[in-house]
Amino acid sequence: MPNFLVIGLGGALGALSRYALGVWISSKWNQGFPLHTFLINISGAFLLGFLNIFFIERLTVSPLWRLGIGVGFLGAYTTFSTFGFEVISLLEGGSLLTAGLYTLLSIAVGFTGVALGVGLARLL
Repeated sequence: MPNFLVIGLGGALGALSRYALGVWISSKWNQGFPLHTFLINISGAFLLGFLNIFFIERLTVSPLWRLGIGVGFLGAYTTFSTFGFEVISLLEGGSLLTAGLYTLLSIAVGFTGVALGVGLARLL
């Protein structure tokens, strides 16, 4: 199966998952802080760290599957462009504190998510 087809299939599934989870989170939380994008990006960071290590060090997973999941699914599941747009929207709306908090938390917790994913995969 060609790489682009595997990436496309993974991307379609990742985008649908992101949309469905985003709608669900937004229905539960609508308080000005873009929690849906934050949680999706953090869980995606964790999964990318975890699965890269787990697939390489613990399981024998083909490079094609790793491409489909890492580049395809998780590439579409997480979204830096939405994060950037939301920060700018918060700034334009005068929510400087929320924009700053969102930016700092996304970076700090995103890196922490990757580190925890890598650490957990190595423990298993």
